[in-house]
Amino acid sequence: MTGVAQLEPFDPAHPDLITDPYPMFARIRESDPFHRSKPGYWVVSRYDHVREVLMNRKDFGTGDFVENLKLFYGPDFDVMANSGYRWLSDVFIMQDPPQHTRIRSLVTGSLTAKRVRALEPRIREICQELTDAFLADGHADLITQFAYKLPVMVICELMGIDYETPEMAALIAAIPEAFVVFEARKLTEPELTTANRRIDQLERFFRAEFENRLAHPRDDLLTSLAQTGAAPDGLTMQEATTVAIALFGAGFETTANIIGNGLYRLHRHRDQWDRLVADPTGLAASANEEVLRYESSLVAAYRTALSDTTIAEHPVKAGERVLTLVGAANRDGRKFADPDRFDVARGAADHMSFGGGIHFCVGAELARIEGRIAFEHLARTLPAMRVDLHGAAWRANFLFRGLTRLEAHWG
Repeated sequence: MTGVAQLEPFDPAHPDLITDPYPMFARIRESDPFHRSKPGYWVVSRYDHVREVLMNRKDFGTGDFVENLKLFYGPDFDVMANSGYRWLSDVFIMQDPPQHTRIRSLVTGSLTAKRVRALEPRIREICQELTDAFLADGHADLITQFAYKLPVMVICELMGIDYETPEMAALIAAIPEAFVVFEARKLTEPELTTANRRIDQLERFFRAEFENRLAHPRDDLLTSLAQTGAAPDGLTMQEATTVAIALFGAGFETTANIIGNGLYRLHRHRDQWDRLVADPTGLAASANEEVLRYESSLVAAYRTALSDTTIAEHPVKAGERVLTLVGAANRDGRKFADPDRFDVARGAADHMSFGGGIHFCVGAELARIEGRIAFEHLARTLPAMRVDLHGAAWRANFLFRGLTRLEAHWG
């Protein structure tokens, strides 16, 4: 390996990974592409290597959930005594076949392309409602007033949840505090206590929703998921609740980050915003793909070797963990020409931001539709807006990259 001595072992807690992870990603990708991390797992960062791991269902999977976490907490930690981790262990994206295959097929059977595409007119209406609410003010926080509200309202529409329910604010606040369990690191005691409490809260809400759907069926996603329980190998109530929380959270958290990250990049590269404003219909889809590539909301993904294997001719033993740096792969010059140039006309949809293989994001189509419509709408409605890039605040989260604040002014 070249340049190993010059590089510090990768540490997911490094503060630079929050502010700007890409210089560190580039150093690892170019100098030490098969890298040993501080916690002891392997780190891969080149596009071909990342794709190889994420697409290879034979040699890589999620592995032993409990043992994976004990890598960070130590051998005596009782993983399943924590409701946050107990919930996470049941989420199908954290499982291997055959359990993953069974649950994912039931989810995709409910979350059909037809159901998702039918939402497009409503997504456009929601965009208009949101901008109408703050247009006359001459300013807005694009994260809290648009990027988050849009996908929350859309996922509520899809699931058949009343967005105006008094519990909604608490449910939205619960997701980032609960989803911290996705981070492969040792959580602080307050973080873990809060995550457990938030998961308990979300489980109570969605269990009640499913009981309601079974008694009073509707034409919505929650009813469809609940009714799979009547079929052989259908979802149990606990499985349906677990899936619903995952879809609800991922359905707005990652999409909000795509929109927020995109607005940040489009205004940091103002010429690209101007190009989008000049042709919003023609460039919105391509711009969305470039945002996904250049400033991915999913920065990295973990896998476990299921058997002795190799990555780029380097041996990996069964049970060893591998971190794939998706954000580094998406800027690999071996795959993308001039990779550090943000270009809304690039249209490269072969980035790795939705993962790959059997764990490819089930909500990718919905995220693409929401991002495309959001960027097209804002370019038409607020073409002259100015974004406060210096005041932008990044969320303190390594795996899921996004902003907590992005102020804009116009008029």
